Amino acid sequence: MREARRTTLKDIAESLGVSVNTVSRALADKDSVGLETRKRVKAEAERLGYVPNSTARSLVLGSASTLGMVITNPSNPFYAQLISGMEQHCRRHGYSLLLMATEESLANERRAAEELLRRGVDGVLVVAVQEGAEHWRRFRAAGVPLILINRDVPELNADLVGVDHVKGGYEAARHAVAQGAREIYFLEEDLGVSAIADRVEGYRRAMADSGLPVEPGTMIKVPTRRLEQSAMPWDPSEAYRLAREVVRTARRPMAFVAGNDYFALGVYRVADEAGLRIPDDVLVVGYGGHPFAPYVIPSLTTVELPAADIAVSAVERMLRRLGRQDPAGAPEQVLFPPRLVVRASSGGGGT
Repeated sequence: MREARRTTLKDIAESLGVSVNTVSRALADKDSVGLETRKRVKAEAERLGYVPNSTARSLVLGSASTLGMVITNPSNPFYAQLISGMEQHCRRHGYSLLLMATEESLANERRAAEELLRRGVDGVLVVAVQEGAEHWRRFRAAGVPLILINRDVPELNADLVGVDHVKGGYEAARHAVAQGAREIYFLEEDLGVSAIADRVEGYRRAMADSGLPVEPGTMIKVPTRRLEQSAMPWDPSEAYRLAREVVRTARRPMAFVAGNDYFALGVYRVADEAGLRIPDDVLVVGYGGHPFAPYVIPSLTTVELPAADIAVSAVERMLRRLGRQDPAGAPEQVLFPPRLVVRASSGGGGT
């Protein structure tokens, strides 16, 4: 049995006795085709089951009406919110969003870049692996706008829209100091990306402004698990193991400032096993504002990230680059401030 052949513009034209050019312009709602003819063409296209060929259409129009989005790990709750927000905003403006995940792999990122170039996307939104830039320079050379999300690649000299992670790390550590912690430990993932480096910088600034030294052993690097599995970007077990080594000798009250809320869960277990009370003996501050933060006991103080603001700003910036307003203006950095939400784990409100 032969497969059903895809309906073409020529099929519609022959059925109605008009030219292929007329059918094409009618389906595109061109004013050069009368309203009644447009209605007839659209009705016949629907009857014949015509589905537009987006690749061919992009070659004719010079636009695919598609934006590529390259992201490291879509299971990261922050990035999941970004994807949802960007997809909704793209849809409102007539664009589709083509998502590709790299899992922190440079090889995967290069393949994603090649695929997006091949598909002729109009622009690309990128959470970069940050280990190379040449494959992204090809987009710039081709005149395809590229906007970095949450991680900077300075050698690209491209637009960046993301979180002010220096401010986030600063406010988390400064809050722990203000709550009276005598020793403050910073649990951060051992991964060489700008967002993590910025949080560390914020922590160091907060300690310096508080007149406190960053003692040896207070900066704790948690081994990354992002390169080993895709389902979960962080593993509380490593933070648990490292925090358990610390609580035996630290002075009370002490504080753990975690680079993400999952690491804070590891600290919670350590405190429970050691018979320590949160926040009386151990203050805990997380990062990320993940959905479980208000529901653990005690509720977790955390730094919430403005995913919705970043999503809208990044898409709007892309639309300006694609339009006439600002197609080739100077690159901009737009960093949104995160928000410290104080709860019971650091002596704030709640249970």
